[in-house]
Order: sequence, then C-alpha cells, then structure tokens
Amino acid sequence: MNPDLLNQWHILGPNGLPYPVPIHPNLVHLTLGLFIVSIAFDIVGALFPLDKAAFKYLAIPVTRSALFDVGWYNLLASAVITFFTVMAGLFEVSLAVPLADVTSAWGFHALETMILHGVGGVLILTLIVAMTVWRGFQRYRWRKDMARQVQWGYLAAGLLIFALMFVQGTLGAHLGGEFGVHVTADQLLHMGESPNQL
Repeated sequence: MNPDLLNQWHILGPNGLPYPVPIHPNLVHLTLGLFIVSIAFDIVGALFPLDKAAFKYLAIPVTRSALFDVGWYNLLASAVITFFTVMAGLFEVSLAVPLADVTSAWGFHALETMILHGVGGVLILTLIVAMTVWRGFQRYRWRKDMARQVQWGYLAAGLLIFALMFVQGTLGAHLGGEFGVHVTADQLLHMGESPNQL
C-alpha cells in the first residue's frame, strides 16, 4: 500500500476528512426530505381542499391550512439546513482526492464533476432561499386571507427545483461511486488493495 496515502489517512481519517464520517451526504438527505415534503404538502393543499377535519376515526385533524403549515415550516427548515449542507460540501470537496483517469457515466472527469456539483449546490441553495422568501410573502402578505395559500407558479417552480436536485444528486453520486471521493473502500479497490486490511 502507498505509504503517503496511509499517512494522509492517519492525519485526516479513513475518508480523507478530519472526522470519521462525511457530513455532507447526511445533510443532503435532510435538505431533500424537507424540501420535497414542503412542496408535496403544498400541492396536496392546493389540489385537495379540506374544509373539515379528515381521518376523524384516527383522531388526526387534517385541514387545508394545516397542510400549508407543514409546507411552510418544512421549507423554512430546508432553507436553514441547506446553508450547512453547502458549506459542508464545499469543505469536503476541497479535501477530495478523486481517482485519476476515470470518466463518469455522463462523460465528465472528476474536476469537472466537482465544479458542476459545487456550482449546482450554490444554485440550489439560492433557489431554495428565494422560494422561502416567495412562500413567506404568499403566506403573510399576498394570500394570507385566501383558502389556497400558494400560487400555481410557485408549485411549478418547486417541481423544476426537483429536477435540478435530481441532476445535482446524480453528480454527487458520480463523485462518490465513480471517483471514490471520500469513500475509502472504493479508493482501495481501485488501487488493487483490500478494504479489510486497513
């Protein structure tokens, strides 16, 4: 095994990071979950108006305004968490040592993929913050007295961001799966070493 690689792992940890488990992938899933739940509940609230409580037999009151509340608070949480998601991602990618001479399924090299993924992360953060501001104006100003709290254009923009998240997630999957970024076992296997001997 390469002694320099072992020395780097000893200083930074087995994934090339100063902590044992990468933070960015975990925060990514929190960002995705919060944003998807937000838009999903707003779509349900917009398409299926509930004027009285549903699921009475389970003692779960579901009203249209409650659906919009879930949408709003999940979006707000998504905007806050995404700052940390992007910061962790940029920090972790700055320490990345991707596999050389590998091309992704989309035909990109590691550096191109890292740049696209980094720019995409900042773009999605900006869009989520903009959506949060837009949603806040709808909730507290423009549509506060209306039964349907969200505009159709807002929901369409949310679905567009879903598509961007799919592209962004695929680039991130390429970084880990194809270039071995912060995936110890992948790096070792490409070097012909056994991950069980580390």
